[in-house]
Amino acid sequence: MTEQDIVKILSNESEEFRKLGDEHQSLESMLTGFTERAYLTPEEEVEKKRIQKLKLVKKDRMAELVRGYKKTHYAN
Repeated sequence: MTEQDIVKILSNESEEFRKLGDEHQSLESMLTGFTERAYLTPEEEVEKKRIQKLKLVKKDRMAELVRGYKKTHYAN
């Protein structure tokens, strides 16, 4: 089973995983708005960095859930 298969399973079975995925996608959309601009104010730069950090936190937690799934379902 691939990691992508596990992501699909968790997306169907885990409310937390689904919520994290939705939040991660929302943050990605927000970042796209910043990256399409030629110039950002200092405040916008700070906000962009804050969003990047939040997005990384969501991604890290999703990866942790995938690792946990692998560990509980494929323990040696």
